[in-house]
Amino acid sequence: MRDIKYNRVVIKLSGEALAGEAGYGLEHKILDSIARQIKEILDMGIQIAVVVGGGNIWRGVSGSERGMDRATADYMGMLATVINALALQDALESHEVATRVLSAIEMRQVAEPYIRRRAIRHLEKGRVVIFAGGTGNPYFSTDTTAALRAAEIEAEIILMAKKVDGVYDSDPKKNGNAQKFNRLTYIDVLNKGLGVMDTTATSLCMDNKIPIIIFSILEEGNIKKVLNGEKIGTYVGREYSDDERVN
Repeated sequence: MRDIKYNRVVIKLSGEALAGEAGYGLEHKILDSIARQIKEILDMGIQIAVVVGGGNIWRGVSGSERGMDRATADYMGMLATVINALALQDALESHEVATRVLSAIEMRQVAEPYIRRRAIRHLEKGRVVIFAGGTGNPYFSTDTTAALRAAEIEAEIILMAKKVDGVYDSDPKKNGNAQKFNRLTYIDVLNKGLGVMDTTATSLCMDNKIPIIIFSILEEGNIKKVLNGEKIGTYVGREYSDDERVN
């Protein structure tokens, strides 16, 4: 019997993590590593949904800052998430993992349309569900997609798989003395503007009592370690007592 207390999880996979050191495009070795890690926890009986970002290909906010119409830029970003979803699906299927891509933007030739009950049924049948196309609406990030889909499918936790190993009080690349947070509350994230996820996503998680763990996906085996309760990354959730917080 497994000791893991979660039956259904959402993994929010940043597009930047898929790009590796290059910072753009797709890195095959990283895709393969993520696929192996997902298969490892799937074999433990955990139901897994993945929300993919598209920042390795296109970021709607960046396009908007350059003068592009914001809605158009965001729709382009949604299409980028579909590319990443198909790449992840291919990597998973190379490891014989049954996978379904569900897109909020209808494109029947490459993905199923997102229907909540269909997504839950796929999970119950042991398939990995990859949510693509964001929410299907401009002005919403894929972080918000992760929070929304987690609430809709009644996931018990969101795993924010990134290139960084947690949340810091400042940028660790620029500040060698940056302090990592082991634990934060939703209010901490909102008040301090820590950039864990956008305010809409954080509020959704807070309202629906969905905890979040931010960790590095680049180290092999980290998904299983997180679900096994190992103290890696940063946990965001309920209020805590003073002796629970360690920086």
